[in-house]
Amino acid sequence: MLQRIREGSQGWVAKVIVGAIIVTFALFGAESLVSYFTGGSNDAATVNGESISRQAVETQVQRGIRSGQVPPEQEREFRGQVLDQLIRQRTLDQFAEQGGLHMSDGQLDQLIVSLPEFQDQDGHFSQERFTSRLAQAGYTPASFRRELRADSLRRQVQQGLASAAFVLPSEKQRLAALQQQQRSFRYAQLNDADLAETISPEAADLQRYYEAHQDDYRRPEQVKVNYIVLNQEDVAQGIDVTEDALRQAYQEARSTAPRQVSHILVTFGDDRSETEARERIQEVQSKLSQGADFAALAEEFSDDSSSAENGGDLGVIQKGFFGDAFDEAAWSLDQGQVSQVVQTEYGLHLIEVTDIDMPSFEQSRDQWVEQVRLDQSRAEFEDTVQQLTDDAYQADDLASVAEPLGLSVQTSDWFSRDSGGDGVTANPDVVAAAFSPDVLEDGYNSDVIQTDDRQRVVLRVVDHREASTLPLDEVRDQVNRAVTTELAQQRLQARAKTLLASLREGERPADLSWQQVDAITRDGGDSVPDAVVEQAFRMPAPEGEQSTWSHVDIPGGVAIIGLESVQSADVDGDDADFVTRLAQRVQAQNAIQGLTDTLMDDAEIERQ
Repeated sequence: MLQRIREGSQGWVAKVIVGAIIVTFALFGAESLVSYFTGGSNDAATVNGESISRQAVETQVQRGIRSGQVPPEQEREFRGQVLDQLIRQRTLDQFAEQGGLHMSDGQLDQLIVSLPEFQDQDGHFSQERFTSRLAQAGYTPASFRRELRADSLRRQVQQGLASAAFVLPSEKQRLAALQQQQRSFRYAQLNDADLAETISPEAADLQRYYEAHQDDYRRPEQVKVNYIVLNQEDVAQGIDVTEDALRQAYQEARSTAPRQVSHILVTFGDDRSETEARERIQEVQSKLSQGADFAALAEEFSDDSSSAENGGDLGVIQKGFFGDAFDEAAWSLDQGQVSQVVQTEYGLHLIEVTDIDMPSFEQSRDQWVEQVRLDQSRAEFEDTVQQLTDDAYQADDLASVAEPLGLSVQTSDWFSRDSGGDGVTANPDVVAAAFSPDVLEDGYNSDVIQTDDRQRVVLRVVDHREASTLPLDEVRDQVNRAVTTELAQQRLQARAKTLLASLREGERPADLSWQQVDAITRDGGDSVPDAVVEQAFRMPAPEGEQSTWSHVDIPGGVAIIGLESVQSADVDGDDADFVTRLAQRVQAQNAIQGLTDTLMDDAEIERQ
């Protein structure tokens, strides 16, 4: 149905669902939730007076780590990249705002429902998939809407610059010829095995490198905490539930569960009077009472063309989509039942419930045991939370708070305010509480922290250390590895220069193992290092039979390159058009980069 909405369907179903979705997203956009990450007030940076919070940076960092795109050992480097990116984005946001660019809530709603990421296998918008995908990525609907709107406005700026890019005909041919050019060369790789001596850095080398790279060995301010965790699941385990309570809860849920429905719509108005419409739908009722198939009648009689061809199927619906009268009828039916005539503003309906989107009681009994326990434990849990709150406020330790509640005191490892720790100490609100003045400086127990609907945490700082540069002795192994790599690369570069001098004199060193590459393009190949291909295409063309020589750093060593020949390519129209598009894209990227650089240069940026 939502696919048909995107394609411009004017049917009654489309109008109802568009309205429902717009209301839903409007509510999301207007929600007055306090952000999950507002526990701390520290700024990571300000851009022209506008804050970029540490929590905003940390949110993006954790998303990158959870997605698997960022290895944990690269977290610190990634955090710096995230901050740089947020600063650049903020300058573009401010530029777009000053330029009067705007996206309405309605435009944003339509963009969201059209995104493939939120559509089911039939191309229909799925509220369930929308909610699930956002949760997996660490967004709330409100935060996702904010970021999507900002990103869309940035794209408007970028597309405006991109549309101004053009390439002259002479440039088009020249660029196409360069892009399709082929080069033949040979190359030899030098690595640690080609060094005459094992590298053993001197103490002075380590000291020099350590002093020049102090930021790489800086430890942030950190704390270690004791904490208590109160879970509602633990409170619920002591509650016995009856079979009657389970079945009652199941039936209550079933009565409001989503339903798959079909309908037959008969409209009236200009072409048909209400009396004629009622006579028509009564004819349908008569055929149903005689055993006719609902789906076949929908194809024959329904005026909702978007669903009639599918036997009247509207898919799985939630309450509230089609109005009170429609909902009251649909949710009064059991599976397989057909309603009496229902009148809405769109006409007269007959509604059939074809499925109730809920597993059977037997299939889901274990889940209902847990759910009913949780429901029945809510009051006891809240009472326990209140006791925890009162005791934690009055106590000078956590042991005396934990013992009466049957809880245990746990101890965290060291963690910082930027990266947090593991388990509950990864929660931004827990981190913010640990570094709050009352807890960190005055030594009090924290307030009770709600980490989710069913969990509460109280903590107390037991150790603290200021930010500092780690002493050389503590990071000596890391420094030694870095210096060894640096010295090895320097010696390989020196050897490469010596070998190049011999090669240019016409000598052929016997200890080089050459690999031949023939007629390769700029796209390179899987077996040739990218750096080697890039350097080969930077080198001047050889004169006569004399090769042109150069070298380039590659991972783990140095490569010596001998360029032997350059072959021009025959350029056809398709190749030229492709390269033209590529060149325009590069021009657009350069324009966008130029704008970004200018905005960055002109902005007042303060990093904390």
